Amino acid sequence: MTSRRKFIKKSAATVGALTIVPSSVLFARDEIRNAAGEVIRARVVAPSDKVNMAFCGIGNRGGQILKAFNETGLVNTTVLCDVDMGAKHTVENIKAYPKATQYQDFREMMEKSAKEFDAVCVGTPDFSHFPITILAMSQGKHVYVEKPLTRTFHESELLIQAAKKYKVATQMGNQGHSEANYFQFKTWVEAGIIKDVTRITAHMNNKRRWHGWDINMKEFPVNPHIPETLDWDTWLMTAKYHGYHEDFINGQWRCWYEHGMGALGDWGAHIIDTAHEFLELGLPEEVNAVMLKGHNDLFFPQSSTLEFKFPKRKKMPACTINWFDGLDNIPAVPEGYGNLEIDPNIPPPSTGALQPAKLPPGKEIYGKDLTFKGGSHGSTLSIIPEEAAKDMASKLPEVPKSPSNHFENFVKAAKGEEKTRSPFEISGPLSQVFCLGTIAQRLNANIKFDRKTKTITNNKLANDLLIGAPPRKGWEEFYKL
Repeated sequence: MTSRRKFIKKSAATVGALTIVPSSVLFARDEIRNAAGEVIRARVVAPSDKVNMAFCGIGNRGGQILKAFNETGLVNTTVLCDVDMGAKHTVENIKAYPKATQYQDFREMMEKSAKEFDAVCVGTPDFSHFPITILAMSQGKHVYVEKPLTRTFHESELLIQAAKKYKVATQMGNQGHSEANYFQFKTWVEAGIIKDVTRITAHMNNKRRWHGWDINMKEFPVNPHIPETLDWDTWLMTAKYHGYHEDFINGQWRCWYEHGMGALGDWGAHIIDTAHEFLELGLPEEVNAVMLKGHNDLFFPQSSTLEFKFPKRKKMPACTINWFDGLDNIPAVPEGYGNLEIDPNIPPPSTGALQPAKLPPGKEIYGKDLTFKGGSHGSTLSIIPEEAAKDMASKLPEVPKSPSNHFENFVKAAKGEEKTRSPFEISGPLSQVFCLGTIAQRLNANIKFDRKTKTITNNKLANDLLIGAPPRKGWEEFYKL
């Protein structure tokens, strides 16, 4: 442990050298397409033209990302790391990459095998993103991090600063940021189709893991039987030590304020990401807990309605995002939305909106002249009602196609061929919006936020939660990198 601490302390001054050799030097071949644009010979990438990658978190979602990166044909999986290298979901991936060096502790991985990789993928629980990411960046490694970026506002702030300092390629894993919705939203804003947006309704009303839990719970559950293959202490990382329980691992960490970011952090990155970037929303000046059902101090509410108020920006008007989650908290939608199963038990409001019984994850965007509806991830927007869409059909600009998916985009950025579409300078502030929302949920409070000083001005405890609890002993150095 002492050697690792020394390694961490000196890591800021040590930058690993890249080992990528240009394809022109060896035997890579570009793809060949026929006149119809069909690929008749796929691109061949020389092994030395691939980016060597280490993967931290290789089970469940981390395993899916591992597979997706390898499907690009642009990476070599040289290192695998997970706190449970004996779990069923990790063993499957270990077998798929038998030549990769294996570690159970990312600190040991960085200390002993840093020369084996040029980039790191972080597919671990939300609260553990920060220490892995900051250490990798300090060693000159490009980093791909699953969404949301971090669990606390301060950690995102540090990663935004670190990206500027270490000048490595960074990407947050909101994959829709490399798909059709990204390019459509960008093009429609630039063409003035999406303009003067004053209100956005965002919603994710599917069942969540904590739905149905005992809302009177006062302390974390504990199961004294820790799986033999699990390094529980390392799993906790910077978090205050508490006992093991199966409701913390395999995705269950998302339920708890201490470890996850709930429905907002999970799905917000796939629903409001393009609006946040291209409407230049930045950080809100108010976040209001409009409705919390089943509030508990340990885990997320059964249902939430949150209001995020953003001020005027340049020539754009003030904008409010209303967030809805929970099975029984489905927002009304405007008339002309389209095919819906209407809830007969709830009368429509006087505004002419409709109250659906079910609603897929997505958003409705209200501009001065036009209203849009959209889904999550890469789903494109539609103009509603249908009559308005028909009137606009001939005026819509051509939308370019994505040159690369989110994983290819990151790898090509690591090679200097593209710029990432969700770098920390963009995904960091988006994640900070979620951090402010979860503080409002946790405290069941309305908060006022000073965008210049980046402080909460009306609630000291809420302001303290921007940084969160001090890291456990032995983990302080990560916040100094």
